[in-house]
Parts: sequence; structure tokens; C-alpha cells
Amino acid sequence: MKLKSDKGFSFIETIVAISIILILSAAVGFSAIKYIERARLAACRNQIETFRLSLQSYLLDCGMYPTESQGLPALWEKPILAPVPPLWNGPYIDRQLPKDPWGNDYVYKNPGDKNLPFTILSYGADGREGGENQDTDLFSWE
Repeated sequence: MKLKSDKGFSFIETIVAISIILILSAAVGFSAIKYIERARLAACRNQIETFRLSLQSYLLDCGMYPTESQGLPALWEKPILAPVPPLWNGPYIDRQLPKDPWGNDYVYKNPGDKNLPFTILSYGADGREGGENQDTDLFSWE
């Protein structure tokens, strides 16, 4: 009884198998990038909403919103720039002011756009006004 010799995979078969694995991995990677960007947009909208609600609490305690020069840091520390609110009872957010999901600062405007008392916005991934997709600007009034 003679045993058959097992020669294994040829070099070409190995290269084809590795190529298929790489193509499948790339497809999964590109899909994941889409979901990461969606998660960043959702996180940014949630953070803007948190700031908006915190500004309402600030208004109830202080009788006014922070000025543009005081900015969003007034939600974490009592402002030292005039007008200093004597009834400040913060902090109004649970940690120091974070950056947006792309590492940029949030922008606070007082008075705000569209005849609103304030606007909070993120300029998106590019950090500049305007843009589409991941570069789109996100506003508190949207």
C-alpha cells in the first residue's frame, strides 16, 4: 500500500487566497469608515444639544446667556469677563468643555443666527465654514 504524497498549496494558490482575503478586508474597512463618520455626526449633534440645554440652565440661574466673549467655557467655570453673573451656580456641564469629534473647538455666537438668542456650531471635519458630507456644518438650530 503506497501513500500519496501531499504536496500542499502552490505559490499561485497561496497568492490568490491572500488576494481574496485582502479584497474582503478592504471592503469591510471601507464600510466601517462610513459608520465612523455617521457616529461622529451623531456625537456632535448630541454634544450641541447638551450645550443647548446647559445654556438654558445658565439662563435660569443668571438671567442671561453668556456673552460671546465669555463663550461656552462659562458653562464649566464662572466667567471673569464682564458682565460677571453673581448668581452663577455651575458648573452646568459635567466635565470641561470638549472639542468636537474632529478635534476642533465648538463655536458660540451670541446673538445667534436666525434671530435666536445664541447659536452653537461645529464646522465639521474640515474645521472651516461650509462643506458637505463629513465637512458639513452642524448648528444648534437644526
